[in-house]
Amino acid sequence: MASALFSTMDRPVIIGHRGASGHAIENSLLAFRLAATPGHVAHCDGVELDLHTTSDGAFVVHHDPVLSTGEHIAAIPLSRVRAVPLADGSPVPTLQAALDALDGLEVFVEAKTLPPGSDSILLSVLRTYGRDRSSVHAFDHRIIARLRRADPNVRLGVLSASYPIYPARQVLDVGATMLWQEAHLIDASLAALCREDGIALIAWTVNDSGEGLRLAELGVDGLCGNWPERLRQRRQTR
Repeated sequence: MASALFSTMDRPVIIGHRGASGHAIENSLLAFRLAATPGHVAHCDGVELDLHTTSDGAFVVHHDPVLSTGEHIAAIPLSRVRAVPLADGSPVPTLQAALDALDGLEVFVEAKTLPPGSDSILLSVLRTYGRDRSSVHAFDHRIIARLRRADPNVRLGVLSASYPIYPARQVLDVGATMLWQEAHLIDASLAALCREDGIALIAWTVNDSGEGLRLAELGVDGLCGNWPERLRQRRQTR
C-alpha cells in the first residue's frame, strides 16, 4: 500500500523542526522565514511548529506551556502572551502570522493544547491555508480523534516516543495517517509495518546527517530536524 501522505514522493520530505531552529530562535518568525526562503541554506519542504491556545481562544506558536515569566499560556490572554518576548526580542507568533511567513510550505502543526471548543476554529484556519499543505499531530491522541470526527478530510498524525508493536492501532484507529516517531526507535521492521498499512512515517528529531542517511535508506517519508541542510544532501538516497 502506498503511503497515505507522501505517495508521490521518491525521497524523504525535509521538515524544519520548529522552523529552521538551528539558525534562529525556535518557533520564531525568523526561524519560519528562513525555512521558507528559497536559496537559503535552511530552506526546506515543510515546517513543524507547536500550538497552544490562550485563555481568550487565540492560537500561538510556542513549545513550552509556560512563558519565560512562568505564566501559563492557557491561563492568560493573547495580549499578555505577546508582551513577553522570545530570547531574540520578538513576540511569540500567532498561528496566523506563522502561516503567513510559511506561505507555500507544508505546515505540520503539533497541537500541544487544544480545548475541544477550539477544534472547529483551528480546522477553519487550516482549511484556509490549504488542506493539502497542512496537518495536525499530537501526543494526546484524543485530540486527533476529535479532529477526525469534526472533519473527515483533515490530515492527521500521532506522536510516539515509544516503540509501537502494532502502529496501525495507535494511528489508524484514531483516524490518522501519519506516525511521528522518535528517530532512534525507527528500524526496518517498523518502517515495513508502516508501509504495509499505508502509514506515513516521519522521524524526529534528526540532526545528524549519518542518521538521516540511515532513516532515508529505511524508507521513512519525512525527516524533521533543526538543521535542514544536514538532511537535504540525503534526499536522493531512496
